[in-house]
Amino acid sequence: FFCRLIFGTLYPAYYSYKAVKSKDIKEYVKWMMYWIIFALFTTAETFTDIFLCWFPFYYELKIAFVAWLLSPYTKGSSLLYRKFVHPTLSSKEKEIDDCLVQAKDRSYDALVHFGKRGLNVAATAAVMAASKGQGALSERLRSFSMQDLSTIRGDSSSSVPPSVTVRTSSKQSQPKPSRSASEGTGSSGK
Repeated sequence: FFCRLIFGTLYPAYYSYKAVKSKDIKEYVKWMMYWIIFALFTTAETFTDIFLCWFPFYYELKIAFVAWLLSPYTKGSSLLYRKFVHPTLSSKEKEIDDCLVQAKDRSYDALVHFGKRGLNVAATAAVMAASKGQGALSERLRSFSMQDLSTIRGDSSSSVPPSVTVRTSSKQSQPKPSRSASEGTGSSGK
């Protein structure tokens, strides 16, 4: 794992950086070919690891393959790219582009669809939680008696808090003023 990480990824990444920095087109092309081959190798490796990991010296062969790709003497990545990858991609480029456009459109539509569903589920859950929370709060408040409320306020001398008494008495004993009496004539203030 560490050999492949160092020699397959970090070493080429550093030399890719140097190629970009120096603006040497030959080096840049060489490292681009390597990264294309390495991406294909990593993709293939995901599947071959499942089926071929039991094969003797499988991991050692993978390390040797990466070394072969990197070697300036064998130029393995350039060889594979020019002989196999470039001709295959050139002949299938139109179909690959069409598939990528369709996949992009489908993924956007799927993202929008699932995003809307997710927002609906979240909104429903929030409303349900709020309604359950409000019901629980009102039930909790109803469970308190007036004695409990006065004890909480620290007013143990009277059994009913004064604000409740005033509010109750104002509703029952005082009639509401009539509309004409409360409005006045409008000339008394002048």
